[in-house]
Amino acid sequence: MTSSGTPDSGSTSMPGDSGAAPTVFVAAELLDQVRTRYAGAALLVTGGDACGTDCCGGGSPARTPVETSDVFGPGLYDAGTAAELPDDALLASLGCGNPTAVAELREGETVLDLGSGGGIDVLLSARRVGPTGFAYGVDMTDEMLDLARANADRAGAQNISFLKGRIEAIPLPDSSVDVIISNCVVNLSVDKPAVFAEMSRVLKPGGRIGISDVVAEDHLSPEERRSRGSYAGCIAGALSRREYLAELAAAGFADPTVAFTHEVARELHAATIRAHKPS
Repeated sequence: MTSSGTPDSGSTSMPGDSGAAPTVFVAAELLDQVRTRYAGAALLVTGGDACGTDCCGGGSPARTPVETSDVFGPGLYDAGTAAELPDDALLASLGCGNPTAVAELREGETVLDLGSGGGIDVLLSARRVGPTGFAYGVDMTDEMLDLARANADRAGAQNISFLKGRIEAIPLPDSSVDVIISNCVVNLSVDKPAVFAEMSRVLKPGGRIGISDVVAEDHLSPEERRSRGSYAGCIAGALSRREYLAELAAAGFADPTVAFTHEVARELHAATIRAHKPS
């Protein structure tokens, strides 16, 4: 785990248990599953070796979207938005929403996308904030970073930088960004309190978050969440709405809201999450 949130090796909790980190062994195993899945997704788009049945439904042919359901993937972006992007950025979309719309980006702002994948939301952010603004993407997967940088080159984007790192230890200085976005990635973290603390650290006073993520209904137990889907598939690691609000408040965020948008599995929903850092 990262220095920002190393779990207690004696812990017996599992992902989804009120945001608590799992054991070191389980955390490492889950992290490897996530890394393998999304490396394979990037290779699917570029035509390289894919990750077989473990990757986004398994066995999708190259040059097709890596996620083709009605609840995840490129279909959640309208046609006008999709037309702004290189094909490979759209094909690599794995999210459950459009966080650039949630965050209501403005000219001149500095934006950070956590878990930036193939770069779709970073490219959209860079256009929204204009030449006086800047967009960062952070991802831990080399294959996704290579794809994202290639997409930025194809788009001719100048106000973009993709950084390798974990969202539990963001490689940016304190108070350096105006807005944080993320698209169905926080649920994949094995140390969610560290993620929220890092968000607060890198945001400027008065900064805000606009996130799309999978969130469980409050009555759903961690065991029930795990029974509905895998961790790397964005289901088993989801927080409940109550847990999400509590974690944001614990990290110092003000006025947090979690609004469901559409169901992605029984009693689990894509949601938009908003909050701001007090000024």
